Amino acid sequence: MTAIQGKIFKLKGKIQHYAWGGYNYIPHWLGVSNSEQKPCAEYWMGAHPSASSVLETAAGDTVLFNAIKEAPGAYIGDKVYNRFGELPYLFKILDVKDMLSIQVHPSKTEAEKGFDAEEAAGIPIGAAHRNYKDKNHKPEVMVALSEFWLLHGFLQPDLLRKVLVSVPAFNTLLPLFEKEGYKGLYQHVMELPQNQVNTMLTPLVLAEVQKKKAGELNRSEPGWWVSKLYENEETIGDIDRGVFSIYFFNIVKTMPGQAVFQGAGVPHAYLEGQNVELMANSDNVLRGGLTPKHVDVPELLKHTLFEGITPDVMDGVVATEGEKSYPCPVPDFGIGKIELKAGEGFRHTASSLEIIVLLDGAMQIQGSGRELQAKKGEAVAVLAGESYIISAEAGGVLAYRAFVPEL
Repeated sequence: MTAIQGKIFKLKGKIQHYAWGGYNYIPHWLGVSNSEQKPCAEYWMGAHPSASSVLETAAGDTVLFNAIKEAPGAYIGDKVYNRFGELPYLFKILDVKDMLSIQVHPSKTEAEKGFDAEEAAGIPIGAAHRNYKDKNHKPEVMVALSEFWLLHGFLQPDLLRKVLVSVPAFNTLLPLFEKEGYKGLYQHVMELPQNQVNTMLTPLVLAEVQKKKAGELNRSEPGWWVSKLYENEETIGDIDRGVFSIYFFNIVKTMPGQAVFQGAGVPHAYLEGQNVELMANSDNVLRGGLTPKHVDVPELLKHTLFEGITPDVMDGVVATEGEKSYPCPVPDFGIGKIELKAGEGFRHTASSLEIIVLLDGAMQIQGSGRELQAKKGEAVAVLAGESYIISAEAGGVLAYRAFVPEL
């Protein structure tokens, strides 16, 4: 095992080229070329085995996943390792150009059961129809970096009734909702034969497309997002049943610095914009539409929280000088927004491995035996137990800090 020299390192993440991503935001932020015009959807920072970050050390680049495996106490701290057995979070920058799939994440208990069942069935981890890639839950929090839109949870009962009454295509669904509630309604539309989905939704989709062309819709209305899905289609074939969710879920607008937490069972989908996202170190996603990926409606329904939600959009609270925090009700991760003017500083002692990513500006970070300069597009890893000081350089700094709350 290579001896660790210092406790503060530059960290290099990995771009994920998913089809829904934009082409410019992440390359511009990183200061790299995208001459091939690949979609750049996510930038991963963490120790997920499928795309681990790399630490820049005096001995050369070190894969973070391997380093933690070799010396967990030194990198993430004994308490974190004893509790989780790994770095329990995955930190990301997202650029959402096209809508993501309707999805739900399982609880920890259900993820363990689902993983074991698929292992026993002999389904390969990389199989397209595999639901459970690991035994972990996947709560997540996002903080907007731009105006950011998402679907989050079912509308409250009165608001959903209003939709079922005001949208003619849904009038026949109102008695079902009154009798069988959210689960009965959602299970019905998600299990409808495709020809009935088409009969119900095709006239609605065509009408919404015409309204958007006429400038009669805005992003706060379901029809705007339905139109975005279909307005460039020369012919409209089978309608994606994810369209129901656009009408039945809350459409949430967040502005830069505002955050939304999404726990197990809450159905959601990102619609448009850029954000910083922090989640448990998992890749378990149960999908219900708006995607070419594997959709498993029975499994989705099994884990969905069938109740109305009023979205909690967090502005953040001042935790310490120079940082706002966004409280999340999970032990796996915490997130803070560091915003400093030139000459201002932030002091902290890392209780776990921390990742600090710079969205704008430049900073100096000084630890017990090491000092680094970092700028926009760069990230820094601070090992467990290290005390450090961040100083903003000319123009100030905007950064986000991922950590494990003290156990």
